[in-house]
Amino acid sequence: MNSNLIRHISDQQLLDNFREDHNNKWIGILLERYTLLLFGVCLKYLKNEEEAKDAVQQIFYKVILEIEKYQVHYFKSWIYMVTKNHCLMNLRKKHDSISIDIVEKMFVENNVSEQTAIQGDYISNETIHEALQELRKEQKQCLTLFYLEKRSYHEVADRTGFTLLQVKSHIQNGKRNLKLILEKKMNQGNEQ
Repeated sequence: MNSNLIRHISDQQLLDNFREDHNNKWIGILLERYTLLLFGVCLKYLKNEEEAKDAVQQIFYKVILEIEKYQVHYFKSWIYMVTKNHCLMNLRKKHDSISIDIVEKMFVENNVSEQTAIQGDYISNETIHEALQELRKEQKQCLTLFYLEKRSYHEVADRTGFTLLQVKSHIQNGKRNLKLILEKKMNQGNEQ
């Protein structure tokens, strides 16, 4: 098809054509139209060019397989959300073992349901990592060794040079401070 003719066909008309004859070429034209947008979004979230390229291909495949399930009215907005959600799921898979582990244990130990904190994306992995960065160095180091690397108090003391009492104090204070930082961030998110 002549590219000059295609350029003048609106997104809505391409969607209507697809709904009419179920020919994937219409979706292909739409995807081609937004390839740079998708790549930019993927790169923004994944911070890796190769991963972003792979993600765009996965999104193309997903769209072709699933677009008939949805009543899409604004393709650009819809494909943006599909892309964003795909990237967030990739990030979640990549970082869950780090951040969710700390949050779950921290909230359970403080008698707060971690589901309250984690469900509905109240706390994103990015938020947890930002919160960890706000902790004092000693607290962050002890929390990381204790929760992420599953070290005992004695092992944390050996690796850091802190006394056993200092390790326990840094972990306790780190958990409390992390909880406060996350609650503050959650409240700010709810206000927006």
